Amino acid sequence: MKNFKIIVFLMMAIVVTSCEELDINDNPNKVSITHPDLLLTNITTSAFQVKGTGAMYASRMILQTDGESTSQFYKWDRASFNAYNSLRQVTKMMEEADRIGDDSYKGIGHFFRAYYFYDLALTFGDVPYAEALKGETEELYQPKYNTQEEVFTGILSELEMANTLLDGTDIITGDPIFNGDINKWKKLVNSFRLKVLLTLSKKEGSFSLNIKNEFASIYNSQPIIATPEESARLEFVDVVDSRYTEFNSSGYGSGLYMASTFVDMLIERGDKRLFAIAGQTKNAKEAGLAIDDFSAYAGGNPIAAYNDVNLVAAAGNVSKVNDRYTADPTTEAHNLLSFSEVQFILAEAAVRGWISSTSAQIYYENGIKANFQFYNTYVKGYEEYYTQAEATNYIAGSKVNFLNAATDEEKLELILTQKYLTSFLQGGWNMYFDHLRTGYPEFPYLGSDTPPTRWIYPLDEYNNNATNVTEAIGRQFGGSNDGIREITWWLK
Repeated sequence: MKNFKIIVFLMMAIVVTSCEELDINDNPNKVSITHPDLLLTNITTSAFQVKGTGAMYASRMILQTDGESTSQFYKWDRASFNAYNSLRQVTKMMEEADRIGDDSYKGIGHFFRAYYFYDLALTFGDVPYAEALKGETEELYQPKYNTQEEVFTGILSELEMANTLLDGTDIITGDPIFNGDINKWKKLVNSFRLKVLLTLSKKEGSFSLNIKNEFASIYNSQPIIATPEESARLEFVDVVDSRYTEFNSSGYGSGLYMASTFVDMLIERGDKRLFAIAGQTKNAKEAGLAIDDFSAYAGGNPIAAYNDVNLVAAAGNVSKVNDRYTADPTTEAHNLLSFSEVQFILAEAAVRGWISSTSAQIYYENGIKANFQFYNTYVKGYEEYYTQAEATNYIAGSKVNFLNAATDEEKLELILTQKYLTSFLQGGWNMYFDHLRTGYPEFPYLGSDTPPTRWIYPLDEYNNNATNVTEAIGRQFGGSNDGIREITWWLK
């Protein structure tokens, strides 16, 4: 009997041990929990990448000569909801932050939610927001669309929440942007709040949003990006998967050239940033013209037929993009929100009377000087052109000098133009949305082919969420026209 009990005990021990071994041998490729810092690294490096060439075609910076670019000729149609894939990672990071009781990751999570929904709302108009990202937790696979106004209201609330959650937290790990400095994340959050509010400048009279007073309150009481070193930017290193986004990109091949709209603006102002952005024309190189000879650069007409521009380019009379962008794996950092942009935001707010108008010139000039410093830091071999002395000389030029602007409209044009000139391969579609909002700088277009105001909803939404997308289209546009020139709430 004693031996029987021993055998039963051993059998039970084997069963228990086997169960324990099964737990230990769970599939490591399907980890159910993780530390949020591992998710943060991927989220930030993804969000901070260069956004490609589409916005530069639409914003008259580059053009295509070996085919018709839909972005250049304002013939685009659908965009994707890929941002929701990124938001799923953000959601998971916030869930893991809840699990370990760390508010700092939750605060950063709210920032990235605001960042991605800001992009989605500007891209489409109404989008799923309150019911979005609930498929896993609530089996809600057909979310209703919130109005664009509701989404922007939610964005501002989430940024306010992010600012609160980041109060008093410790240094975090897994942060390739600020190396765990929570104070810098707070400054980014509040600076982004200012950016969102300025984006809604056409809604200044909205009682519910109280845009002007909210802007002033943040400006007067919250920490914002206050030095170039606090810019929210991703530094690239010469390591696999960490190199500059456009390094070795085939998209800059034989058919891509600079557009005259952008190049001419730089030449007219004697703007030496041209040398870092564009290459000399083929004929200028062969003639041995110096790098700093403005006559060595030229752009093609962005509204001419591509084959016509191709003839001019083939003759050696159009500049290509400076090859440092594709040849140097660490050519320059990419800014999600730079000190320079923040200064231009404040300059515009000052002109609009949201903050003291006497500071507009200071912020405007600070934005230019900071961008010269950026090029001085990152453009190897060109440092002499981007000293602070060069910036001061540039600011005194007749087409740049703030004192030459007699009216608020002229001041806004100066500010928006300089903001535009800092945005080559920086900031994605920001300059295009600024143009839609303000009309500055002016973009040439063919006849009635005005710049589109939005993109068509993804085809998947029509296949899988037809009722809600159809209701959103009807609500916004008074019918079934999901068109690229329909006006959404923020532009009305």
